[in-house]
Amino acid sequence: MTGKRCWRANNMPTEFFMPMKKPPTITHQQKQVTIVNDKPVFYEPDELKAARAMLMAHLGQHAPKRAYVGPVRLLVKWCFPLKGQHQDGEYKATKPDIDNSQKLLFDCMTACGYWKDDALVASLIAEKFWAALPGIYIRIEEL
Repeated sequence: MTGKRCWRANNMPTEFFMPMKKPPTITHQQKQVTIVNDKPVFYEPDELKAARAMLMAHLGQHAPKRAYVGPVRLLVKWCFPLKGQHQDGEYKATKPDIDNSQKLLFDCMTACGYWKDDALVASLIAEKFWAALPGIYIRIEEL
């Protein structure tokens, strides 16, 4: 299919900002395990459940009318509340690790119908900042 584009579900990028007092810092990897009948059972601690619920509530307000069906570029800007001497817009080079932050966000976006599978994210730009207005900025565009 050189030179031709596939049919597109969404012609316009999806772009929004979700203001929140503090973006979630707990990661999907922080699931817990317990043993029941000599078998491991994984569960989400309360903090992870709360973070998932908060993201689902915010993301649900901005879900596209039709799910993306082809490859997309996802831009995510994690904006954390200002602390100490940090300036608005300054890159945040401290925990949480940015790669760990993406999984819970992707899972919630999938559950909200942004796409059928987050494997469609072919290009990812993720950044962390200190910000006067904390929250998460998201932009999705078809490739």
